[in-house]
Amino acid sequence: MKTKKSEFTAIDVFCGCGGMTLGLKKAGFNVIAGIEILSDARNTYNLNHPEVILFEDVRKVRGTTFIKKLDLKKGDLDLLAGCPPCQGFSSLRRKNRKTPVKDERNELIFDFIRLVNDLRPKTILLENVPALMDDARMTKARKSLTRMGYHSKVGILNASDFGVPQRRKRMILIASNIGEIEFPSIITKKAKKTVREAIGNLPLPSKSNNPLHNLYSVHSKEIHQRISLIPIDGGSRKALGEANQLECHKKLKNGGFNDVYGRLWWDKEASTITRFCTNPSKGRFLHPEQNRALTIFEAALLQSFPPSYKFPIDSGILKLSSMIGEALPPEFAKAQAVYIRDHLRTLN
Repeated sequence: MKTKKSEFTAIDVFCGCGGMTLGLKKAGFNVIAGIEILSDARNTYNLNHPEVILFEDVRKVRGTTFIKKLDLKKGDLDLLAGCPPCQGFSSLRRKNRKTPVKDERNELIFDFIRLVNDLRPKTILLENVPALMDDARMTKARKSLTRMGYHSKVGILNASDFGVPQRRKRMILIASNIGEIEFPSIITKKAKKTVREAIGNLPLPSKSNNPLHNLYSVHSKEIHQRISLIPIDGGSRKALGEANQLECHKKLKNGGFNDVYGRLWWDKEASTITRFCTNPSKGRFLHPEQNRALTIFEAALLQSFPPSYKFPIDSGILKLSSMIGEALPPEFAKAQAVYIRDHLRTLN
């Protein structure tokens, strides 16, 4: 991907398939390095950002690694951005418990803070699920930033307020060591982007030459029949009646998660696109009117990836849906990066 000469530099930690990096580039940052441990995500990242130097394991990367490899000096970097793995803090995995699920990846936030200490970037952007905001790890991380001389702010934003056709609440931490920084407000009051705007003009998968639009979950005849009975444009499996519910749903208190086997609405934002976004048994991931789940291409568009973004078809549907669902929506990342860019321009 070609970029114009940029006035500010950035490093993307836990970069995944490149959603954050794309947003940073759109905001005018020169992303000079990234870190990602998963091979399929790295391959996708390299397809789209071949000029970025990629490192593998954040636990083994030191600030001196960047300083030597990238010819940086401590304090030179304008922005260190990152989205640490959030599975342990996910509300689905916690099942309404207040404490996070025990997961060694929960501690990776401190590797991010270690890199902040090593590099002393002028600004910081950290994204995660809302539950991390009230976790003791976040309190500890912010205290460390304060000791290093950073002013930090943390809060919750919804990606749908920033041009992403999807309801997706995320915790955002921003910090600066060059001056006070306020938490970003909603940039636009325009109507939210809808599912129809994102995917409404796509052809039927069977008539598409795009292999990513031909990649979606195939179900048994019984499940396909059940899907066909769900009303179009936002219909729910509740419309099936108790007799046609899956046995596993009949046993659940209050029927379990209401969005399971639900259709998206054409003229609303999509529900949160997760790593299971092509599996209707995991959420509201059915097409508004066609009797199927979302295609990989549709999921990427609902995450605000551009149609030209490359995803390797040979990774398979499970790995592709995972990397897409776990990505930071590029348009959401761009909005936060623009805010930080303007802060740098004002105070640098």
